[in-house]
Amino acid sequence: AVVSTQSTGYKALVRPILEYCCLVWSPRQISDIQALEAIQRTLTSKIKGMTGLNYWERLEQLGLMSLDRRCDRYCLIHTWEIHQKIVPDDVGLDFMKNERLGDQLRTPRYNRHWADLKRANQLGISFWGIAPSLWNKLPPEIIKCETLAGFKSSLGSFLSRFHDWPPTRGYPTVPDSFSAALRK
Repeated sequence: AVVSTQSTGYKALVRPILEYCCLVWSPRQISDIQALEAIQRTLTSKIKGMTGLNYWERLEQLGLMSLDRRCDRYCLIHTWEIHQKIVPDDVGLDFMKNERLGDQLRTPRYNRHWADLKRANQLGISFWGIAPSLWNKLPPEIIKCETLAGFKSSLGSFLSRFHDWPPTRGYPTVPDSFSAALRK
């Protein structure tokens, strides 16, 4: 019961602050990801019953995703909402039909913000740069989901097949995590 209360408190009070607008400020630099994960890592180590477990084991035991994984998940959900025309496409995403791979996403064509991002070397770590690489790695059956709840459920099942080992100070780099695979 103590673990449940502490975990619920963390999920309700701390995690929303860490995740707020992650699509806008895009924590893609390893140092930014490590700084965010350090907060979650510290707080999860304080939960009763979690001593002796490393960060990755604590995430699994508590049923939590890393903040890095959750940011990728939000990016995919927002992309799906744009694809389904639930929210306006104010960033100019370019979806194309592919019979074999399903609906794919091209890196957006030029618009007024693109040149500024490219000049600042931020295009690759912005939503524009990340969304296509994430989206195009999803299986077509997930992309074809007709409801948001169905998409989230299918996406959760898909993501759970990959290790959730975010870049964390003091831990070895793990190349087979979903986030690492997406950034190739």
